[in-house]
Order: sequence, then structure tokens, then C-alpha cells
Amino acid sequence: MRKAILPTLLVTTVAATAMIASSQAFAYGAGDFFTRVGVAKVAPNSDNGELLGGAEVNVDSESGPAFTLGYRFHDTFGVELLAALPFKHNLQVDGVTDGSTEHLPPTLTFQYYPLGGSAARVQPYLGAGINYTHFSDEKTDIGASLELEDSWGVAGQVGVDLLIDDQWALNAAAWYIDIDSDAKINGASAGNVEIDPVVVMGGISYRF
Repeated sequence: MRKAILPTLLVTTVAATAMIASSQAFAYGAGDFFTRVGVAKVAPNSDNGELLGGAEVNVDSESGPAFTLGYRFHDTFGVELLAALPFKHNLQVDGVTDGSTEHLPPTLTFQYYPLGGSAARVQPYLGAGINYTHFSDEKTDIGASLELEDSWGVAGQVGVDLLIDDQWALNAAAWYIDIDSDAKINGASAGNVEIDPVVVMGGISYRF
């Protein structure tokens, strides 16, 4: 079900673009600095890897505040950085232990706005880029030390702004992020944890 979120959002965006337009120009394009603020849900993939020679790992979803900062250097192209407070995830290692970890996943994407520079109130966009995830505060309920190594991976993005006026817009966006971490238990290699989440965010956008 989670894998269907991105294409579903994209189809919805295209349909909305076809139905909603405005003759009023909002100067939406080159030179814009913007921030998007909202609530994001991090929904890990259903297969989260294995530890200790075959014990399956399950990582729970988590929601929290998130924001982005971006710049449009062209009517149809820009860059955006996704940031947030650390997300805390509960995790279970099947038949062995329960635990938790926090992670901070800044994600930088290069974006394409197909209707940038036009008078359309609905402005969809696509993005692709790179993610760096820092793990911290790993815990287990059996007292064993758990260490998750920081991760680098690719990211894809789809989103849409619904312009309200020259500065404000409603925003919805989703990212797929490749987050894979090598794990150590009591200092010894124990396998890997694959989070690979879909991150869905809804909120508002403000252009400077």
C-alpha cells in the first residue's frame, strides 16, 4: 500500500492541475526563496532487514513536525532541503528484543516545476536527490548495546503547491528515501536495518 502513495499523489496532482487554473499571475518562479512547514509521517518499508543471522526487524511508523527550505534558480528548476526534529522509531527484532532509535534524515532534492512561470494556481513538482541519515540514542530492552551506522542514499519526491496569494500556499508532498544501516550489537556486526520509508507531509508554504 505504501508504494502506491507516490503514483497516487502524482495522478491526483496532474488531475488537479488540469481542472484548476487562474488568469491571475502569481510570479511563481525564478528567484523565489521559500519554506514549507507541516507535519510529516515516516512510514518504513514492510521489510526492514535481518539481525543476528535471520531474526526479522520491524520498524514502526512515526509522525512529527518537519520543514523545508528551498530556492528557485529558474522558473522550472529549484532545490529544496527537507529537515525535521529527530524521529523516534520503535523497533522489534523477532523473537529476540524490542528497542528504539532516533534518526535525523536531511534530504536535498533537485526539483522540476512543469508549470513554473505560468499563471496556474496549482503548481506540481518532481524532485530527485540525496539523503543523509544520522542515527542516535539506540536502545534495547535486554541491555545489549545497539549501534546503527549513518546512512547515505538516494531520494525521490513528488509534491504540489495550491497558491492562495503571492506568498502563501497549501502544500502536500511525499518522498521515497533509501535508508539502509549496518548494525552492531555489543560492538559486533549483526546485520542490517533497512528503513526505506515513504515520507508524507502536509502543511503550508511561504515564499519570500
